[in-house]
Amino acid sequence: MRRAVPTASLGRQTYLSQCAACHGENMSGNAGFPSLVDIATRRSAAHVDSIIRNGSGRMPAFSSIPPATRAELVKYIMGGKAKEAAQGSRSPDQLRYDFTGYHRWYDPDGYPAVAPPWGTLNAINLNTGEYAWKIPLGEYPELAAQGLKNTGSENYGGPIVTAGGLVFIGATNFDKKLRAFDKDTGQLLWETVMVNSGNATPITYEVNGKQFVVIAAFGGYDAARPNAIKSATPGGAFVAFALP
Repeated sequence: MRRAVPTASLGRQTYLSQCAACHGENMSGNAGFPSLVDIATRRSAAHVDSIIRNGSGRMPAFSSIPPATRAELVKYIMGGKAKEAAQGSRSPDQLRYDFTGYHRWYDPDGYPAVAPPWGTLNAINLNTGEYAWKIPLGEYPELAAQGLKNTGSENYGGPIVTAGGLVFIGATNFDKKLRAFDKDTGQLLWETVMVNSGNATPITYEVNGKQFVVIAAFGGYDAARPNAIKSATPGGAFVAFALP
């Protein structure tokens, strides 16, 4: 006689398919993605629903999830307790293999366990396929304060190149900076610190003959390093700059 295996609830099924890759099967979080355990003590159900619909920081919007399904997902998340995955009528390969999240190798201080640079910006010569230049991109504020600059860092977001030969990029996940480089040499020409990390690709536009660059600065997160500076500010902003 075969024992019936309980099927996961709709909320749990949706969580496993849409959320578990980043936040972990049991909501305990992964490197760079926060734990959702006991989230009800920190967020309201309406706020969680809004984040799922509209996205927040590095998290994209899941507006395609039907309202009734999203309501079940919110209910499940607001339960906020780590739970074992219930196995339903999944195919044999789904039962045999699973994805447990983005696991990274860190040293005892919580930094990448490889030699820096830990993030680079690269220019490729499309005629030869060779690097035109390659430079570290990003830094950790607490290391920079000790004089350890240009370590490079984790980054999310692409660059744009203007007709005048400037490369604008945010992307760096800890220092909240937007930078401008010379496209031919990789030389840093300008940088500024924003309210949050610009984990997005900038855009440029013109109004009445004046050129602007704007970037969504909603990114960054509270890194799990013991000595980390807490980098994310709630809210964020769209930040615009006028070019001379």
